[in-house]
Amino acid sequence: MGDSYLAYKRSQFSTRLPTDRYYTKAHVWVADQGDGTARIGFTRFATRMLGEVVEFEFETSLGANIEEGQCIGWIEGFKAVSDLYAPLTGRFAGPNPDLEDSIGDIHRFPYDRGWLYRIEGDVPGDCMNPDEYAQFLDGTIDRMMGKSS
Repeated sequence: MGDSYLAYKRSQFSTRLPTDRYYTKAHVWVADQGDGTARIGFTRFATRMLGEVVEFEFETSLGANIEEGQCIGWIEGFKAVSDLYAPLTGRFAGPNPDLEDSIGDIHRFPYDRGWLYRIEGDVPGDCMNPDEYAQFLDGTIDRMMGKSS
């Protein structure tokens, strides 16, 4: 992981967004690995909304072709159960093998050891850079707090 971060704070929420990755409106980050694959994980905001992860499963086979927006599995936290959607088109390159023994890393280290899975494919053009994602978070948090943006 890169050493550069964008510090973010709004209301009672704060995080450090790694600047070496892209972000989606679904609060997922995409990190281009430079070898034709991308690692995908939840942002700190997503893990806060989900709560501590208790279980997850991928319903997609290793090497299967997947389309952007396709449901590829599910994840259950103390606060919610959510479907996992592919943020890009490509081939499913597998889950993070370390999460089998350290599922709590999804919540504790979302930008590092807690990455979820990899996809062979290109980062889509509609992903946001960290500054754009911070602006998107502003609007999301304002709406949650009942403020108009």
